[in-house]
Amino acid sequence: MQALRWIVLLPLIGAAINLTLGSRIQRSVGRAGVAVLGSGMALASFAIAVTGFLKLRALEPESRLLLDNVLPWLHVGSLNVSLAFQLDPLSAVMVLVVTGIGSLIHIYSFGYMDEDPALWRFFGLLNLFLFAMLTLVLGDNILVMFVGWEGVGLCSWALIGFWYKDHANTAAANKAFLFNRIGDFAFLCGTMLLFWSLAGLGHATLVFRELDTVVGLLEGQALWGVPVATLATLLLFIGATGKSAQIPLYVWLPDAMAGPTPVSALIHAATMVTAGVYMVSRLHCLFSLAPFTLNVIAVVGTTTAIFAATIAVTQHDIKKVLAYSTVSQLGYMFVALGCGAYAAGVFHLVTHAFFKACLFLGAGSVIHASHHEQDMRRMGGLRTKMPLTFWTFLVSTMAIAGLPPLAGFFSKDEILLKAYQHDPLLWGVGLVTAGLTAFYMFRQVFLVFFGESRAGASLDPHASAHAADHHGHHVHEVHESSAAMTLPLVLLACGALTAGWLGIPSALGGNNLFTEWLSPVFASGGEHHGVEHEGLELEYALMVVSVLVALAGITLAYLVYLRKSLNADTFSRIARGVPYRLSFNKYYVDEFYYGTVLAGTLALSRALGWFDKVIIDGVVNGAAASVRAVSILGGGIDKVVVDGLVNFTARAFNGVGGALRLAQTGNINAYVYVLLIGVTAVLLAGAW
Repeated sequence: MQALRWIVLLPLIGAAINLTLGSRIQRSVGRAGVAVLGSGMALASFAIAVTGFLKLRALEPESRLLLDNVLPWLHVGSLNVSLAFQLDPLSAVMVLVVTGIGSLIHIYSFGYMDEDPALWRFFGLLNLFLFAMLTLVLGDNILVMFVGWEGVGLCSWALIGFWYKDHANTAAANKAFLFNRIGDFAFLCGTMLLFWSLAGLGHATLVFRELDTVVGLLEGQALWGVPVATLATLLLFIGATGKSAQIPLYVWLPDAMAGPTPVSALIHAATMVTAGVYMVSRLHCLFSLAPFTLNVIAVVGTTTAIFAATIAVTQHDIKKVLAYSTVSQLGYMFVALGCGAYAAGVFHLVTHAFFKACLFLGAGSVIHASHHEQDMRRMGGLRTKMPLTFWTFLVSTMAIAGLPPLAGFFSKDEILLKAYQHDPLLWGVGLVTAGLTAFYMFRQVFLVFFGESRAGASLDPHASAHAADHHGHHVHEVHESSAAMTLPLVLLACGALTAGWLGIPSALGGNNLFTEWLSPVFASGGEHHGVEHEGLELEYALMVVSVLVALAGITLAYLVYLRKSLNADTFSRIARGVPYRLSFNKYYVDEFYYGTVLAGTLALSRALGWFDKVIIDGVVNGAAASVRAVSILGGGIDKVVVDGLVNFTARAFNGVGGALRLAQTGNINAYVYVLLIGVTAVLLAGAW
């Protein structure tokens, strides 16, 4: 199917036009010109993706694969890689999410960025990011995936730092870039190890459909006493922790909220951060050979989920709460992958894309209407002024809290079930995380949309009343956002409400169509569980418990932040306020990195700088000084001794020549006399 290449190329064409001619188009046609171009390319890509999905759906399950071999790429030795794209059930899901939600975010961006003079550059970068993400999910081999993998990292850096004149934005962009490079290096090492190992077994390939059939040969293969499959998957997973913001490489994502809100929704909620989840799912056949790695993934995912959730409960920035929520929900996805429930992880990826994109865009709508205020303590009472934003935000909040029958209930419940079957401890931590999620998300709803407006409220008890009055004059100006912003919110909220219905489990009378759709992809790796299914009673019990825990979190948020029958300060003073300070200061992880990794790196660079300047330069400069001294000495010898001897000889010969020249008078008589005297002298000497 040659149309696959156009899913990727159309956003690239839009990016090329906007980044080269966009400023001219914006001046001559207007701002709508660049927005229509950028959004149109995204929508056209989505339309082709839908066509591909329908063609795929018409095929038999075991034959659902469409290929587009664009051109040969790398043919070096045993490495034979083509630039090719594939559409199978897994990549079809990802492409629909990326292009569908990406198109809505493009449309939203026209309303949100209405005052930015560089709108053409923003849409160009959005299109470029879409191109990179589609390359990642459609590539039919690891190297094409890696091109997209690096591309989304580069575009993320450019979009986070879009307002590059603000130091906070550029610092956040650089932080994201550097932390992703750490993971990318591990990803590349894992890829090289995989190829090298398979090449040694006579099957040098990096094509996904070929890997499904040959990775089994790695069983029994070891390197440095470690199974090759385990070592390769651990390296690949480190790459995933960078892109998908898991411990220890998660710290870039919260700081990335400094960028424009559409960037937060597109890159850090619905697309880029899911790249690690997609990569592990795509290489499930390899990861299934490494049970140790799967256990590591499950533990890291669980730890990240609870860790980020405890931070989110104390944050005041509306986008920072959502950022840590994203980190936590990504942890849920990795819990599913670590349990071998790949379809469940991808299912939560899809539902999360809808409700988290809606939440980010809803937060952007609030920020846009509140004159770029992001502190929730200065909000309140917005539900009457922004009804569409409120209702869509509320629906998505209920979805992420896991309330039935919204999307998050079905996907999160399936993950908790798989976690319980794998290890009840994982389920317990996941359950606590679910309660915290419900609490901090409804805390956000109550602080932003309910109660009295606190716009302009002073957060400093010693601040003057004049400061509050100065900010308060904006309160009456808050109003609902434009249709370009609210229409995507409504559509995303519909997805947050209904997307979960694709995965209704048999216990609730459904067939779990989503898992059935992905079953041909994961059949080779084999979705495995810790124990066999233990009956409907257990499944019902786990559902009831998860809903009750979510309701408990919502009730606590209601009592503390809306009814105010419980004082939030009471909780912040528990154990002398240590837990609160740890959570509010994000467990000082950034400070730890700055004090160890960063400070160590700077200290090492300073030490190396000193070594270079003092030792290396000293040796070089000393050698130069020695050569210069030798040359001076040689010059002195040449000038005094050699030149002196030459000059003395010349002067001696000159003196002798001068003396002899006196005898050369040119007088013949004198010559005769000299000859006579000479002959006479010889004769006398002979006679003597």
